[in-house]
Amino acid sequence: MASAEAPVTAVQAAAYTVPTDGPEADGTFWWESTTMVLVQAAAGGKTGMGWTYAPAAAAALVEELLGPAVLGVDALAVPAAAWAMARAVRNPGSTGLASYAVSAVDCALWDLKARLLDLPLHQLLGAVRDQVAIYGSGGFTSYSDEQLRNQLEGWTQGQQIPRVKIKIGQDNGTNVPRDLARIRQARAAVGPDTELFVDANGAYTAKQAVRVMREVDAENVTWFEEPVSSDHLAGLRVVRDAVEADVAAGEYGTGLPYFQRMCAADAVDCLQADVSRCGGISEWFRIAALAAAHGLEVSGHCAPHLSAAVAAATPNFRHLEWFHDHVRIENLFFDGTLDPAGGSLSPGDGPGNGLALRAAEAGKYRVQ
Repeated sequence: MASAEAPVTAVQAAAYTVPTDGPEADGTFWWESTTMVLVQAAAGGKTGMGWTYAPAAAAALVEELLGPAVLGVDALAVPAAAWAMARAVRNPGSTGLASYAVSAVDCALWDLKARLLDLPLHQLLGAVRDQVAIYGSGGFTSYSDEQLRNQLEGWTQGQQIPRVKIKIGQDNGTNVPRDLARIRQARAAVGPDTELFVDANGAYTAKQAVRVMREVDAENVTWFEEPVSSDHLAGLRVVRDAVEADVAAGEYGTGLPYFQRMCAADAVDCLQADVSRCGGISEWFRIAALAAAHGLEVSGHCAPHLSAAVAAATPNFRHLEWFHDHVRIENLFFDGTLDPAGGSLSPGDGPGNGLALRAAEAGKYRVQ
């Protein structure tokens, strides 16, 4: 058990770039690698971990601004550290990349606190559920028909995950016929009882998005993510009012006012938040409370092993994204990763987030 006070003695950050297992694309972007910025914070002989998926520049922000801001702060007083980081990023700006870096440090500090107290992180945060529902996510627009079918069947038949998501909005929304064909192919692959989600990554115009959903009404799509840009709140509201599927957005949010504007505009049926971007666990709970005040649930975007504990402690939580790229990296970098079989994650009983860094394996991908 930790003493009454355990000052933070070190904060270190490193970036790792991992090639994808094949070319990947969504409606508005393509990539061949993913970069994780991993933060380790130490106090009282323990080390906590947090991370974000961001350019390597986020590591420099941690080393130059955020680490010095929290050194000496009591590791058991995470809100005090969060406030110190908020002050540190005032001049360079608290949103965007700075929020990604803050998120990684904040998550590392919560993990550190749990390890100091010898508690599982979800118990420290106050778990309200034992299992966190997930959905399989990938279905990239760059996939062949065979790749798409194999991935969908792997989730639904191999792991018994009852909800899956594919990317649409091919070529910035200019190839709707292929989008429609892939939605129909996905439904055929998963059968009638699996929930089918789609994500356009902001590729469509509002009325175009409505027309797409009408064309595939028979496929029973129940989740339509970012049909238009998440910055186009009026457009999101147009789509939300016109389609049966729940409209969702918010994954790029890096500040409470962003989420307040989205909620106030009645732009979504479910608010997305990413604990590795939004400001970490400390800010996640404020966002979840804001959503609850507007009668909304929260869905976790990506970084599943970073998100599972806080998801378990959020009353108005819906589900968490089991994202192909991040699952690959987290399984590669950590011992103690979670089993998605049956469509939910059960946070472990070990201290903190229950993970141990495989330093030698991760080191192969480190960016100097």
